[in-house]
Amino acid sequence: MKRLLNTLYVTTGNKYLSLDGENVVVLEEQKEIGRVPLHNLQAIITFGYTGASPALMGACAQRNIDLSFMSGNGRFLARVTGEVKGNVTLRKQQYRISDNREESIHIARNFILGKVYNSRWVLERATRDYAMRVDVENIKKKSLFLAQNMGKIRGCEREEELLGLEGEAASVYFSVFDELILQQKEFFYFYGRNKRPPLDNVNAMLSFGYSLLAGMCGSALEAVGLDPYVGFFHTDRPGRMSLALDLMEEFRSVMVDRFVLTLINKKIMKEKYFIKKENEAVVMTDEGRKAFLSAWQSKKQETIKHPFLDEKIEWGMAPYVQSMLLARYLRGDLDEYPPFFWK
Repeated sequence: MKRLLNTLYVTTGNKYLSLDGENVVVLEEQKEIGRVPLHNLQAIITFGYTGASPALMGACAQRNIDLSFMSGNGRFLARVTGEVKGNVTLRKQQYRISDNREESIHIARNFILGKVYNSRWVLERATRDYAMRVDVENIKKKSLFLAQNMGKIRGCEREEELLGLEGEAASVYFSVFDELILQQKEFFYFYGRNKRPPLDNVNAMLSFGYSLLAGMCGSALEAVGLDPYVGFFHTDRPGRMSLALDLMEEFRSVMVDRFVLTLINKKIMKEKYFIKKENEAVVMTDEGRKAFLSAWQSKKQETIKHPFLDEKIEWGMAPYVQSMLLARYLRGDLDEYPPFFWK
């Protein structure tokens, strides 16, 4: 149980929520483990299938407190809301800015700024932690390029320019990604990003991890009342969660790339967990996906300090916090959307 920005997060699946007077009560095996006054809350987000009492759902609807239900894996299930005026206003503002490319780029460049910053720190961490095993001079050179790239992104005012800067930074970052693979090199190597389909074991894991992350970001945006299909950097396309793809840019390197490297370097993922199909596509076996997902769930429960809030949160909550900050910016409560800067 964690309270951030007037939102109560219940992150373990065996908790039941009920109402006692003007308080939401969190129960575990029918024993009270916490309570929070409703007047302090704007939203409640609960993970798992245990549920909430009808009385609490009614009280939340009456007080216009969003009550969102997620699966244990973070997939959005449903949301109980009161009068829809708040979300309508928020989404109308989202749609208005999305249609205005000059305003959109101010948000889009912060997503990409977070992406490049975090990619750079993945490289910097590698030179610090494995100085005797990696080409420090080469990686430092790439890191310097990303730092310079960030300066250009901050002053970027055109969509085409931002797209070019993002692509250039991604290419430089991935050019040394293979050097960060320190174990099982005969089975796990990275010669470049490929997808649809992935053609090697590393790309198969990256694609699977990015899919999980996109789902988390989509659910987080739904939970705060934003439309995950209307973005500011990725263009609208039927069936594509453009805003979820925008948001996940900040988390790709720190939540998925580093995670995949850990699975390889700690030998959690093995060569036997992958098969190559007739079309050269590489996919994980059922056993491989099970190992990946088990480690992913553990990763989401690790604690970090949020760089903007300066409070400890679980990794799995980070997209939800960023979604909330984005909603606050769109409502005018923040002067600028604060990217997630990991370090």
